[in-house]
Amino acid sequence: MADQATDTLKTTPLTEAHIALGARMVPFAGYTMPVQYPMGVMQEHLWTREHAGLFDVSHMGQARLRGVSPLSAFEEVVPGDFIGLKPGKQKYSVLLNHKGGIIDDLMAGRPDDDGLFVVVNGACKDNDFKVIDDELAGQVTIERLEDRALMAIQGPEAAAVVQTHVPAAADMVFMDIRSMPGFGTDLIISRSGYTGEDGYEISVPASEAVRVWNLLLEDERVRPIGLGARDSLRLEAGLPLYGHDLDETVSPVEAGLTFAINKNRREQRDFPGAARIVKELGEGAPRAKVCLRVLEGAPAREGAEVADEAGNVIGVVTSGGHSPCLKAGIALAFVPPAFKAVGTKLKVIVRGKPQSAEVVASPFVPHRYVRKA
Repeated sequence: MADQATDTLKTTPLTEAHIALGARMVPFAGYTMPVQYPMGVMQEHLWTREHAGLFDVSHMGQARLRGVSPLSAFEEVVPGDFIGLKPGKQKYSVLLNHKGGIIDDLMAGRPDDDGLFVVVNGACKDNDFKVIDDELAGQVTIERLEDRALMAIQGPEAAAVVQTHVPAAADMVFMDIRSMPGFGTDLIISRSGYTGEDGYEISVPASEAVRVWNLLLEDERVRPIGLGARDSLRLEAGLPLYGHDLDETVSPVEAGLTFAINKNRREQRDFPGAARIVKELGEGAPRAKVCLRVLEGAPAREGAEVADEAGNVIGVVTSGGHSPCLKAGIALAFVPPAFKAVGTKLKVIVRGKPQSAEVVASPFVPHRYVRKA
């Protein structure tokens, strides 16, 4: 990522706040975004694991899908059961093309009775909403919520911080979502995130974003966190990143996202690419996403080749880097199914040199989501 943003880059409602905090700004998903603050990526990562990290994710696409039956209509483009989605709940899902490949991964929920609230990745949002509009024309209308900011607060102390300002959030558990007042404004708040930690994602009116951001940072338990640590945190959590671990050639079966394909949808086979996906569910996919721990040498980065013990190239790393918590190199990679078992010994090719690696269980660092007892 380059240091200098161009005049064509968009800004979020929090851009000036990041600059005031000394953030290093870089181009990302068409926006100028903070990659790190003066504390540095390593310390930001560890702070989030130990306390509470605050992230600006306003570049992501927020929208309301409305219509006579928006939940059933949405099932025409995703493999999840949204007709059965209860009020106050949200789901992770994938937007599929007609070959069963992943156009994007997303969150969709029912914070209230106003249709379906959807959040998609920033780099994909224009295409995502066009695909949904084209596929569901006449069934739903899409209101893109360009006048709202989105921030995430993550870490073991995040819940206590938020509940100081929004006491009703204490009743929420992982994947709950609600519209409610808080911080003196209207919120759409979910108990979720993409770090493996407990925490919340908070949608606020853009005009209130800086005030809410600064209120949260007044708490000594909270520090601002940039894109660098956001990436290393999600990698330790074993979570895929669109455009790296997921793309339009990758099926949810290959990506290990079969939990997003509900049993009734598998039986109905009425979602895009169902023939390929159901076949892969029954017979296995031609490749599998695995978690690798690098046992020696430098971390394996995206694009590094994966080889078997005999040196035969069998796959490729799609995300990789140093784990601050494990103090080791970790990676996500695609390999043939015969090599996906935990404990399988492999090699990663880093700067032309084979280095020992091992398939390990996902996630690398345990998730700490708060669920119902």
